[in-house]
Amino acid sequence: MKPTRSISASALGADGARDVARSLPEEVPVAVTVNGTSQAVMMCSPADLEDFAVGFAFTEGFATFGQIESVEIIETEAGIEARLWVPDAIADALGDRRRAMMGPVGCGLCGIDSLEQALRDLPVLGQGGSVGLVEAANAPDALRAHQPLHDLTHAVHAAGFLIPGQGIVAAREDVGRHNALDKLIGTCLRMGRDMSRGAVILTSRISVEMVQKTVLAKCPILIAVSAPTAHAVRLADAANLTIAAFARDGRLETFTHPTRIDRSQTDAA
Repeated sequence: MKPTRSISASALGADGARDVARSLPEEVPVAVTVNGTSQAVMMCSPADLEDFAVGFAFTEGFATFGQIESVEIIETEAGIEARLWVPDAIADALGDRRRAMMGPVGCGLCGIDSLEQALRDLPVLGQGGSVGLVEAANAPDALRAHQPLHDLTHAVHAAGFLIPGQGIVAAREDVGRHNALDKLIGTCLRMGRDMSRGAVILTSRISVEMVQKTVLAKCPILIAVSAPTAHAVRLADAANLTIAAFARDGRLETFTHPTRIDRSQTDAA
């Protein structure tokens, strides 16, 4: 299944009407299954779904990367199945926390079983990691060069991983901002990249779930073009995660643990 489709439309204006064709992003239901049992159904862009399955399983606590024996992406008439296979003991442990959810675009917390799952405890990150101010402030602009689906459709989010001095080394796109981050974490896991050495870059706002996923990936810095929510700031502060937002035009605003944004580095490496 292709991630975009050309759709006909009529462009209306003062000079009349004309027929146009627009490339629009597809979104399809993707069922994440573990050993044949559905754990969640999310609306996703049908691309990089192996990365999504691995990242989603990791950030949702289904399985670590080392526990995943294989991943299959199977198209069905109803949608797509991302089939994960893990040892039976791991699959059995999911029985008491199984969730059946249809996550609409832009929502990653719908259908959870309890408030406790929404506000789960997070580990506290170590003190390491930093990025120069200019490189951090310009990171969203650098991410735009890694957004071919956005260039085609103008309707998807992206998440990128920046290593100081190397720039954006991985990026993934999706109609859902949380899906894009899961895909990014999944590809970093599969590539063996240590996310504690860099920063996550987002084209979206910073919500609670984006903080949770970034902390679980052990990445110490989260940079976005838009604002964080107040609770996301509280959660990041407690987890020792640096939040930098409104990153554009060479400027940004830090909300938590600002020392990781190195103001002495006035030029990107």
